[in-house]
Amino acid sequence: MTTYIRRAAALCALLFVALLVNAMRVQVFKAPSYDGNPANRRPEIAHWGRPRGDILVGGRSVTGSRDTGEQLRYERTYRNGPLYAPVTGFASQKYGATLLEDVEDELLAGTEPTLSLLPAWNDMTHSPSPGGRVVTTVDPAAQLAAYTGLGSRRGAVAALEPSTGRVLALVSTPSYDPGELSGNSRSVAAAWKRLSRDPSRPMLNRAIRQTYPPGSTFKVVTAAAALDAGVVRDIDAPTRSPDPYTLPGTSTALSNEVEGCADASLRYAFEWSCNTVFAKLGVDVGLRRMTGSAHGLGFNDADLRIPLPVVRSSFDTAMDRAQLALSSIGQFDTRATPLQMATVTAAVANGGSVRAPYLVERTTTASGATVAVTMPHASHPAMKPGTAARLRELMTGVVADGTGGKAAIPGATVGGKTGTAQHGVGNSGTPYAWFISWARADGAPVPAVAVAVVVEDADADRGEISGGGDAAPIARAVMRAVLDSAEAQRRAVKRGR
Repeated sequence: MTTYIRRAAALCALLFVALLVNAMRVQVFKAPSYDGNPANRRPEIAHWGRPRGDILVGGRSVTGSRDTGEQLRYERTYRNGPLYAPVTGFASQKYGATLLEDVEDELLAGTEPTLSLLPAWNDMTHSPSPGGRVVTTVDPAAQLAAYTGLGSRRGAVAALEPSTGRVLALVSTPSYDPGELSGNSRSVAAAWKRLSRDPSRPMLNRAIRQTYPPGSTFKVVTAAAALDAGVVRDIDAPTRSPDPYTLPGTSTALSNEVEGCADASLRYAFEWSCNTVFAKLGVDVGLRRMTGSAHGLGFNDADLRIPLPVVRSSFDTAMDRAQLALSSIGQFDTRATPLQMATVTAAVANGGSVRAPYLVERTTTASGATVAVTMPHASHPAMKPGTAARLRELMTGVVADGTGGKAAIPGATVGGKTGTAQHGVGNSGTPYAWFISWARADGAPVPAVAVAVVVEDADADRGEISGGGDAAPIARAVMRAVLDSAEAQRRAVKRGR
């Protein structure tokens, strides 16, 4: 009898061990495959089973969470959704997440380990921390000015603080309400279908995910390269540039939209946007130096994150001289995002140094304790300080005496550059209107803001420099909003002393 008991006990022990081994196999070794199985909804239910952390602009939440009482309990809500959609993106139970909702998903969902003092304990108890907060660098007044200025037109605005790289505004129009995509109902599917098929592409973030020919705004880069290389030493001396200018190795003649460009000085050519002068300057500078200047200002960087991924702005590194001439006036294959052109003008405003742009100031726990702070990246020189000083002088002249008069702001020094970019088959498309600029309040030590505006469907005659008419007033509104915010902050600090 004792033998049978021992055998039964051994069998029970063997079965118990087998159960433990199988449990370990399922919970440890097979867990990843079960977690990734499309039929397993537990992670999705857990993800939407608690309120999501918020994204903040100007100290206020522009996102929220709504309790639906359903299995996927909390849906994302948005305040002023179309205004901030190019910053927040959407978080959808049906279609995933984009932009900050995607990049900062773990922190907002509460699964980021740094939100807890004991992340291992949270994992064991399956009790994630409350969702954290993302504090952005966006100035709400500048964002609203850009959005209002663009109105119903297709286009984008990017604004930066030159001394730090903080993104002050990031606007793309037409926009959309991300709240329409939050849940998983039939209305959400209908909204997705409508937005996806809309030919105006409202879900495209034109400020960082669309490139355009920069047109004459690229002449800032060409002027910087010419001054740095010593091809131009006196901005008031004749440049020995014919009008028209025959592209090297071709019989194609390049002309201008204005008079007086033959042998014009750099100052005149910059203020009145003489294509012939800058095309020849690009050829005289040469491909290697032109490429170096463009690269130093951020072109051809495929790894830029703000932390949103930014599409690469391009300046070809292999061109013949005719192509280089066209590229030097922002045509041929030269392409840039509005954020890239804001970076160019910010470098000029910042004494020739580039600060990498960033959109997130800091992240915090739900209670406000700091999790991480974004420190401005060390600046790198993109041009000589003397070159930047002369470019500021030239850009100031564009606003005071040239094509950018509509960007002028009383009580501030404003520098700018207009641009009209031809596109389409045979340049048949409505030109893109560009304006890039910076502004410094009178008495302030440094410029407070650098802006790039592009309007895709500018209402202007092809013979006009439409950047000065269509885009410059938008840039002016954004710059004024930033200057007013800085003045209000200065007064508040003064009162607190």
